[in-house]
Amino acid sequence: MAGSLLKTSSMSLRTKLLHQMGVSLYNTSHGFHEEEVKKKLQEFPGGSIDLQKKDDGIGILTLNNPSKKNAFSGAMMLQLLEKVIELENWTEGKGLIVRGAKNTFSSGSDLNAVKALGNPEDGVALCMFMQNTLTRFMRLPLISVALIQGWALGGGAEFLTACDFRLMTRESEIRFVHKEMGIIPSWGGATRLVNIIGSRQALKVLSGALKLDSQKALNLGMVEAVLESSDETECLEEAQEWLKQFTNGPLEVIRALKKCVSASKELGLEESLQTERDLLGTLWGGPANLEAIARKGKR
Repeated sequence: MAGSLLKTSSMSLRTKLLHQMGVSLYNTSHGFHEEEVKKKLQEFPGGSIDLQKKDDGIGILTLNNPSKKNAFSGAMMLQLLEKVIELENWTEGKGLIVRGAKNTFSSGSDLNAVKALGNPEDGVALCMFMQNTLTRFMRLPLISVALIQGWALGGGAEFLTACDFRLMTRESEIRFVHKEMGIIPSWGGATRLVNIIGSRQALKVLSGALKLDSQKALNLGMVEAVLESSDETECLEEAQEWLKQFTNGPLEVIRALKKCVSASKELGLEESLQTERDLLGTLWGGPANLEAIARKGKR
């Protein structure tokens, strides 16, 4: 049944491209030359992006540059893309926690790289590189949650908007400081923020460079919950336990649900419905479906 449904699929080329892993927003037709950007970013070492893939299908992505409050160096931007590609190929994954090392999420971009990439052409190229990376991240068939401890500033605040959910410790703070740097968000953060909290509130947060403590962020709908613990190990355990309520279940179903919701955010009604139809075709009559029916029949 699944095969026949897929054969009759009438999804447009746009739908196929949007949900094919590894497809980026920008390419040479947009004046974007990825290899040139990569060469420039390699000039700014420091820090790392660490990925742990657990047997239960939950990954932990750690922004690790504690001497600079986990600011993104050029090397870290490159490594983030590498980890996203690794996650695109992780067929056993269901969920992902994004966190910063040493009780800080991320203070944004390393100023050494920002200063060196000072002309508009470099700025736009970096913008396209990070928008490519975070859009691919957002489309992963993994349910993601940002674990926010300490500061999430600038690019750090933008990154957490690419996650499906956000959790904060009581003492943490989110702030889009771009106005004070004489720019606007450049990693797609403004667009995603509007989708999360609406245009009125997003304009206030961005134009006011508002400091969002955990209670303000919770009231805005920016985060799902404020964690009990502020200890690095304990709050990670809390976040893992919180995420389990959404990742418990058959692997193929969890991944299909994430793909379905991702499609609805990016596509028009007709194409989104077609995507939902085709994803259903991969599950109906499958092992998880048949097992659930048999289980219900025994009652």
